[in-house]
Amino acid sequence: MSLLATPVRGTQAAGGARIRVLIVDDSLVIRHLLKVALEEAPDIEVVGSEASGLTALERIPELKPDVITLDIEMPGIDGLETLRRIRKQYPRMRTIMFSTLTTRGASATFEALSLGADDYVAKAANAGSLDKSLESLRGELIPRIRQFFRSSTAPAAPPRMVAGIAPAGGRRASAVKVIGIGVSTGGPQALGELMPRLPANLPAGVLIVQHMPPMFTRLLAERLNACCPLEVMEAEEGLEIKPGRAIVARGDYHLRVRRSGESYVAALDQGPQENSCRPAADVLFRSLAQSYGAGVLSVVLTGMGQDGLGGVRDLHAAGAFCLAQDEASSVVWGMPGAVAQAGLADRVVPLAQMAPEIVRRAMG
Repeated sequence: MSLLATPVRGTQAAGGARIRVLIVDDSLVIRHLLKVALEEAPDIEVVGSEASGLTALERIPELKPDVITLDIEMPGIDGLETLRRIRKQYPRMRTIMFSTLTTRGASATFEALSLGADDYVAKAANAGSLDKSLESLRGELIPRIRQFFRSSTAPAAPPRMVAGIAPAGGRRASAVKVIGIGVSTGGPQALGELMPRLPANLPAGVLIVQHMPPMFTRLLAERLNACCPLEVMEAEEGLEIKPGRAIVARGDYHLRVRRSGESYVAALDQGPQENSCRPAADVLFRSLAQSYGAGVLSVVLTGMGQDGLGGVRDLHAAGAFCLAQDEASSVVWGMPGAVAQAGLADRVVPLAQMAPEIVRRAMG
């Protein structure tokens, strides 16, 4: 099973214009809140607000949105069917799903991601007041819309790196004892492409930080376990890190490693967020640097922001090797781009080549 959707690079909206957003939700209250929240952003323009997937599909040619926010649960054709039709007719259009923080909502969200949704926002439950609801929407949704587009005032990216160039300087990799993966936006799709291609006899344990809330990380681990040769489990305190096993960080808990006798095991805590995240890749990577040193292979995949950069810096100082996903195959080249642009990526690799590269380094 592959959850990979065809990525579209984060480029500027046409002609440097404001980002055009179409809101699709059967709730009048939610549509109003979204419109008010988004219209305060100077670089975003709400071009339409529709109560059903069918009317939204009819108006896309006229409104020409850059991004669609799409409720999952709607009467008539629901958000998933609407998404299927959008992907068929407009494969390059950005879509952000709205879901509830429930088991059913998480399951539907993963289905949406498998169908090609770019990201999702969990609906705030019982925000308490209009102001709190608006604040929550602004804080969650606006950055997720902006992540796909480069501002006209943003500094230009450096010349694109070619896969295989090692800006960190041709260092000789040590034997790989553990693999650490950090990923955010586009992560379920990327992991759904990568993880099934790692063999059951991989001689190193795998630790994964994916920015998601608790129910989502459990479902992610279950779905990956169903399609991967490796055993994939959500992190539990004391769970042994061993070859053939992949551990997904539990939502709202940082994942570290600690020694237990002759082995290393997972350690969970609810320390302060880092990079506005818990779990955070930086926390995991620092812990791996302290425990395994040069025996770590770090992998930074698609994602918004710079989580992982500080941890990779510590790993680099310890002599560990780092792979970063390239821009062309990333949904958002934030996390891997930060590592690559800092000169800390030993190789910048397309997603399609990441599994063979990992296997080569771990089993070589």
